Order: sequence, then structure tokens, then C-alpha cells
Amino acid sequence: MKIFNWAYDIFKILDFNEAISSYLNLAINIVVLVIVTYLLDYIFKKIFIIFLAIVAARTKSSFDDFLVANKTAKYLAHLVPLFFIYKTVPVILNKFTYWEGVFEKGIKIYIIILSLWITRSIFNSLRDYLKQKPRFSDKPIDSYIQVIMLFLWLFGIVSFVLILFDVSKTTLFTTFGSISAIIILIFRDTILGFVASISVSVNDMVRIGDWITMEKFGADGDVIEINLATVKVRNFDNTTTTIPTYSLISDSFKNWRGMLDSDGRRIKRHILIKANSVTFLELDAIEKFKKIQHLTSYIEHRQADIDKYNTNNKIDKSVIVNGRNLTNLGLFRKYINQYILSHPGINKDMLLMVRYLQPTEHGIPLEIYCFSKDKEWINYEHIMADIFDHVMASLPYFDLEVFEIISTPSTKSDL
Repeated sequence: MKIFNWAYDIFKILDFNEAISSYLNLAINIVVLVIVTYLLDYIFKKIFIIFLAIVAARTKSSFDDFLVANKTAKYLAHLVPLFFIYKTVPVILNKFTYWEGVFEKGIKIYIIILSLWITRSIFNSLRDYLKQKPRFSDKPIDSYIQVIMLFLWLFGIVSFVLILFDVSKTTLFTTFGSISAIIILIFRDTILGFVASISVSVNDMVRIGDWITMEKFGADGDVIEINLATVKVRNFDNTTTTIPTYSLISDSFKNWRGMLDSDGRRIKRHILIKANSVTFLELDAIEKFKKIQHLTSYIEHRQADIDKYNTNNKIDKSVIVNGRNLTNLGLFRKYINQYILSHPGINKDMLLMVRYLQPTEHGIPLEIYCFSKDKEWINYEHIMADIFDHVMASLPYFDLEVFEIISTPSTKSDL
């Protein structure tokens, strides 16, 4: 390192004042140091980048490709000039104790910053690498990386303060404790997001690719990104909704993953039957309905039970309301139940029923409850439409009517 004292020796020979000689020597040495540092940084940056690119091209793993993409080599190259500065500064500033301490602090702080940059680039490479793996494609990798980096940056900030102000750890943490209320107020969203992100990850509430619905934020689509602060949802109309992560644990939302992982997608829809279209069936009508294949065996068995009951209880059937009887709505309900059981698009191993809901002023709701085998949206809608097409077309055959609100024509006086 004697090379940095050459200017000082020349100035002494030229009979300069010693103080002036020291400052001129310092200025020249700093300029030389900056030039050499820049050249070292430039040269080693090229070497590291080219070397890592060659290694990445020759290996089968894609992890080193992501290291290249995230500029890890560039950050690693900064270590060489930093080491040169660390060894050189004490020599240059050997007569300037105060400035030597300032530069030493600056170098230590830069070492911490550079370490965080290198760590961040490696973790970003790991994130990109894991995202391409099917096993981790639905995991909130961004949240994990951000949580780790948050702790590292907090550690870095604490180290900055300890180095910069020469304070002890005890004093620093005591100060932080005193202003904790202000810190919590300022970083409220970050803290809430941090807690929510951990809760979402640990409890497996949401994954990348999940279809979620959250009416409060107008979200209805697939989750495309989960990070520390927000969850991004691509809606089915191709818009994007951003939801605060902590809202996933503070508010209610619907995750459709359970449906997609199950053996069927639920069909739950009803039609309104006009109440005054429901009637008892006479024998000739019963004979007509026996021709329906889905009802033949049911009517024979059911009518035999009804006739036996009426006979044993000496029911007067001259009035049709007496005793037990078949109704057009009852047969229609049974017919629809049998039709759904025979439908190839319905999962017969899951719950299946046709039931009445509470009658209202709009009629008698007849609800179909079953599960389609195909869970894809388009196919699911086709299956449901096919069923209800048949239901609506079958109603007149059973002398039933759908309830409709008939609009009255406007008159001139209304206008």
C-alpha cells in the first residue's frame, strides 16, 4: 500500500507545508482509489456475469438461469472492490483518525446493504424457480419471501442504527419500546398484512389458482398473486381486483377449491309452480301417465298401496278428495327425480333430490338439488340447461303451469 504515499513524499521534497502536503496527498489518493475501485468493479462484474452465464448454460437446472436474470452476479462482483476499499482506507487515512472512523462506518453499512441485495436476489431466484414447479405453483411463495426479507431488513436497519450512532442494543430496543405505539400506527397495514399472510399460509386458506368470491371488493375469479400486502384476483371479466391480505381473515369470502376438488358441482335451482294447477288424478289420467317409462313401475306400486289403504279403511271414493290419491304435482316431482337419476351428466353417488320449498304468493317452489359430474363452467351450464329445458317442456303434459307475473297493458290514462 506504499503506492498511496508517493504524492505525500513528492510534496515534502517540493517543500510544501506538511498539513497542505497531507491534504493534497489525501485528495489525490481518494481520486486514485475511486478510479481503481471503479475499474475493479467493472472488470469483476464482467467476469462474474460471463462466468455465471456460462455455468447456467451448461447445467440442466434452471435455478442458475434465474440467478442470472436476478443479477446476482453483479451484486457478488461488488464484493471485490469493497474488499479493496476495506484494506486501503486505513492506509490512506492513517493521519486522519476522524475520517477513518467515518469511512469505516460507511463501509460497514455498505457491507450490510450489499449483503441484503445479494440475499434478496438469491431469494427472488428461489421464488422464480419454485413457481415453475407444479408442487409449489399454488403456494404463496411471494409471501414467504417477503416475510423473510422483512425480518432481514429489520435486522439491517437495527444494524445501521447501532453502527451509525454507536449505541448499545439495550438502548436501541428501549427506545423502540418507547415509540412502539407510533411504529404500530405508521406500519399498521404492513403489520396486519404480515400477520394475515402467515395465517393464510399456515391455514391454507387461499392458494394461487384458487377461485374465490368476495362481494365486498367485487372479486370473482382466480387468485394470480399472493404477497405480504395484497392478493390479486383476475375476475372472469378479465379485470383485476386487489384485496388487502388482512381482509381474508377479517372478512368473509368464498373459496371454490372444495367444489373443484370434490366429485361434482352442485345444481340447486327451483321453478315456481302455479298453485291452482295442482289437482288429484282420476283413473283415466293415471292410465295415461303409466305410459311414461320413468313412472310405470312407480305408479303401479304406489297405486296398489293407495287402493289397499282406501279399501282397508272403507274410504268413500265417490268424492275424490277422500282417502289417499295421486296428484299431478306428486307424479311430476317423481318423474323429474327419475329423469335426473337417468341423466348421464349427473353424479349418482352424491346427494340427489327434488323437493318442495315453502309456498309463497308466487307459487310452489319445486327445487332440483343434485351434482353434475363435469365441473367446468361451460359444461356445467350446459348440463343444467339441458335438465331445465326438459323440466319446463314436461310441465304441460302434467297439466301444471309455471307462475308468471303478467304485466298489464298500459292505458292512455296511465300515460
